[in-house]
Amino acid sequence: MGTTQMLELIDDYADHLRLVLGRSEATARGYRSDLRAFAHTRPTLDYVTLEDFREALGESAEAGASRATLARRTAAMKGFSSWLYAQGYIQQDVAARLQAPRVERYLPKVLTEQAAAALVQPQHEGKESPKALAEMLRDRAILELLYASGMRVSELVGLDLGDVDTSKNVAKVLGKGNKQRVVPFGSAASSAVQEWIGQPRNLLAKPDERALFVGLRGARLNPRQVRRLVERQANAVGAEGVGPHSLRHSAATHLLDHGADLRVVQELLGHSSLQTTQIYTHVSTARLQEAFRQAHPRA
Repeated sequence: MGTTQMLELIDDYADHLRLVLGRSEATARGYRSDLRAFAHTRPTLDYVTLEDFREALGESAEAGASRATLARRTAAMKGFSSWLYAQGYIQQDVAARLQAPRVERYLPKVLTEQAAAALVQPQHEGKESPKALAEMLRDRAILELLYASGMRVSELVGLDLGDVDTSKNVAKVLGKGNKQRVVPFGSAASSAVQEWIGQPRNLLAKPDERALFVGLRGARLNPRQVRRLVERQANAVGAEGVGPHSLRHSAATHLLDHGADLRVVQELLGHSSLQTTQIYTHVSTARLQEAFRQAHPRA
């Protein structure tokens, strides 16, 4: 088997991830890139061995790859090996014993409640044109909904008009692995979305566009546009370095700060494992300790 056939197998595996296993486009693209990098120096199935996989990971580590990158490449190799074995291309699942490096977990950056409240109120900077006002109402609805629901940016831009019910204050979200969940949001986000839906949105949207949030060209916003909006607004209120994921982290942390059950937060965020959600308990504990140190006379 030559290099071309090896690359074709990698492409087939990436398609399997998306179409059969329901993995996201970003995951399939990342695994495909990692495996193609492996095939660049190991271009045939003869190199699909446990030793070669370990050597390739060692080379990546020496080149300065982060633990998270090494973990992803390990997962790509293990999945590819398993798929090759299931398809009959190799005689055994050679990467079954491949060990992923331990990934360091960092406490996410979390806004104070006051900073979050300021961030979700964008201004139109004196521009009075109908389109400028429509943009402001759209931006406010985006920011309020991100903070209120804790949804991911990809989930937000995937929303259609029919996915949001402002009478019940819930949204149907399509999350990772094409899993749908229903997330609630509060009255502030509901009011902002209602102000955006209707004439302001119609001013920007193409006639047949189903997306809830659209750009100046009338089509669905993409995640990059929303990230730029959040970063721009964060800078405007003095919260530099804050992006959309910080709003998600902040929503989860503030819920726990006010007594929400951890499993409720897990359901809201769409985490498949409670262990993933538990990082927010550490954030809340850290905030509690900081408040104690600042306020208690015997701290």
